[in-house]
Amino acid sequence: MRNATKLPTLLTLLRIALLPVIIVVFYLPYDWARPVSCFIFIIAGITDWLDGYLARRWNQESRFGAFLDPVADKLMVASVLILIVEFDNSPWLTIPAIVIIGREITISALREWMAEMGQRGKVAVGWLGKLKTALQMIALALLLYLHDFAGLPIYKMGTVALYAATALTIWSMVGYMKAAFRPTS
Repeated sequence: MRNATKLPTLLTLLRIALLPVIIVVFYLPYDWARPVSCFIFIIAGITDWLDGYLARRWNQESRFGAFLDPVADKLMVASVLILIVEFDNSPWLTIPAIVIIGREITISALREWMAEMGQRGKVAVGWLGKLKTALQMIALALLLYLHDFAGLPIYKMGTVALYAATALTIWSMVGYMKAAFRPTS
């Protein structure tokens, strides 16, 4: 079972390793490139759920895993947002991308600061943060896919989902800020 003890961390590292693959496939000059980059992104997203599930189930949560998992998530989100913004070249996707990336930087810094003060628990990930991440992943997968599917306007659906994710991003950031600066009794 020795290899199994490392599996959650290996899945997180796999998620990071898949990023260059997503990027290379995204830029290939073929019609299938965008759907394949979407498929790889979905696989990476599944590892996000699976690594945490296995770590908890096998009671193998580690400080390194707790550090690396959100780093992998932020790298995935930021990288794909940059790809989409560069492709679309429109303020309608640039603005939500800036908000999402800005929030991630802000909350990461806030968590670091709170940890230094011994109060990291005040800004622990909550259900709203998990919902925000799930909606971001769905939006980005749809935007990566690009092509219509079965008559559905996938890219437009992804844009709507990205705006919904941006609203959750702001909402969760406000919640974390309130929690961090709420006086302790």
